[in-house]
Amino acid sequence: MKKLSYVFIIALAAYAMQGCNSAPKDAKDSADSVNKAKDTSAMSADTMKTVTGDAKFATSAAAGGNAEIALSKLAQQKTADAQIKKFAEMMVKDHSKAGDALMAIAKKENITMPAAMDADHQKKYDDMSKLTGTDFDKAYVNLMVDDHKGALELMQDEAKNGKDPALVAFASKTAPVVQLHLGAVNKIHDSMK
Repeated sequence: MKKLSYVFIIALAAYAMQGCNSAPKDAKDSADSVNKAKDTSAMSADTMKTVTGDAKFATSAAAGGNAEIALSKLAQQKTADAQIKKFAEMMVKDHSKAGDALMAIAKKENITMPAAMDADHQKKYDDMSKLTGTDFDKAYVNLMVDDHKGALELMQDEAKNGKDPALVAFASKTAPVVQLHLGAVNKIHDSMK
């Protein structure tokens, strides 16, 4: 038992040292770090492997959803294009609803969630906030196409490979909505050519 305690203490110290050397870059990374620390301190090795992947899915989905909401609110302010404005309204509504559902699951599962979008999306948001007119519209639509392709892949992967039943159900339910969004934004994208 003493050997196991020593091994655990050494592993925890090594993890803490690693954390000092590579500070999290953004809200998603911070949440992932907290979740990993929870996993290592409170769970068995088998449970830790399962929950870590599901927790990473949850933080990725939340960070992406936060970005979609913020970028779409920006689009509602900046675009004059009626179809983009309507799409942005749908994004805010649907991603807010999905985000609330995901947060409820995360709370039950004791998963720490990011409160904001990730650093990559924050940079894109900052860059896009400087654009106007068709430059903004093209950048927003292109980003929505790329983000929804990634989100669809994320949802499908969790639905197929996830271990947490609540998160698997969430991903299975959300994937068709993301597919609908991707179809809608692809139509807008094609009409802009």
